Amino acid sequence: MKTLTLSIVVYKNYGEVVEAIESLEKFTSDSIDKTIYIVDNTDCSTEEEFARREEFKTQLKQFKDVEFRTNNTNQGFGKGHNMILDEIDSKYHAIVNPDILFKEDAFKEIINFMDANSEIGMVIPRLEDEQGNLQAVYRTELTIFDMFIRMFMKNKFKKRQAKHTMQDKDYTKVFDVPFGQGSFLVIRTNLYRKLEGFDDRFFMYLEDADLCKRVNKVSKLVYYPGATVIHKWEKGSHKNKKLFKIHVQSMFKYFFKWGFKLF
Repeated sequence: MKTLTLSIVVYKNYGEVVEAIESLEKFTSDSIDKTIYIVDNTDCSTEEEFARREEFKTQLKQFKDVEFRTNNTNQGFGKGHNMILDEIDSKYHAIVNPDILFKEDAFKEIINFMDANSEIGMVIPRLEDEQGNLQAVYRTELTIFDMFIRMFMKNKFKKRQAKHTMQDKDYTKVFDVPFGQGSFLVIRTNLYRKLEGFDDRFFMYLEDADLCKRVNKVSKLVYYPGATVIHKWEKGSHKNKKLFKIHVQSMFKYFFKWGFKLF
């Protein structure tokens, strides 16, 4: 059994993924026995896209612990991560976005912390932007009001937004998190399997909120300040009408599943 497995779902952003793996390998201790699964959701329908994938696969060969998988079509974030669910044989599993960079041995600190705290099922560390600012990726339970503000009134209700993004917390200490963004999560593999991974009815967006809610029903998700990673975070749905539509659809799926909590 490996100490750690990771999954990174790729959609055309090959260069970003290589950069993420390079930083991971640079800072992660060799004492951590790991396998990195790269799941490619890119639909290589043109010769150019196919050539880019082949070049990417060649680049991956420089890393001894990387496994490449492909769906040959974009099946969504959750389904992409679930593709390797039956393969992983590890103590801990990390869900990692392609836009994550490492600046320290975050996994060593997280694993030591989780080894010492068996009641904790999943951890989200400190996520910073490239300037070192803490990102607002730690959130209270989702409500219709908070989602409406986030998607349609970002410049209003600042106090409510601060409450939803847990700005009142002391980020030098461990605390419980109802919803941690899925850019970087480390979960006990046996728990991940028990929960059957992501609910892949969510094509993209809020599948992470759903997973966090299910984890918190049987275990605990906590913020851990002892490890930090960099998250570039492009916020695609705020710029793209198609992605925005998918985000709204996921919002309805989430509230139909868990109930329409207004406030």
